[in-house]
Amino acid sequence: MSVVRPMMNRDSQFFWDGTAAGELRIPKCNACGTLRFPPGPACQACDAYDRGYQVAAGTGTVYSYVVHRHPPVPGKELPIVIALVDLDEGVRMVGEVVGVDDLEIGDRLRVDYNRIDDDLTLPVWRLSNEEGR
Repeated sequence: MSVVRPMMNRDSQFFWDGTAAGELRIPKCNACGTLRFPPGPACQACDAYDRGYQVAAGTGTVYSYVVHRHPPVPGKELPIVIALVDLDEGVRMVGEVVGVDDLEIGDRLRVDYNRIDDDLTLPVWRLSNEEGR
């Protein structure tokens, strides 16, 4: 079964290299230290093109979420839970939450990795053990 593949380019390749290595990499400006997500060519804080990254702890909190029930998505079984996750490092990212029947704003999540093939490993989110649900 095929999946919808994310766009990979020179601005995001470090992120996908990280997921393949089991790391959640956050773009970081080497000039001013600002963290941001999603990746892009220039820092939005200081306009520098001196890009780097920081490896995130891989934990965060549900800021918002949606349960996708229709239309079908190639390679996915419906429903799909998609959350806006506030990472502990202070940036926000969108991700799929797996292994849940229900989710609440404020739930703690931890990142996991879904290896699709040799070229693609997707980050997915699971309820954190500290959640106690």
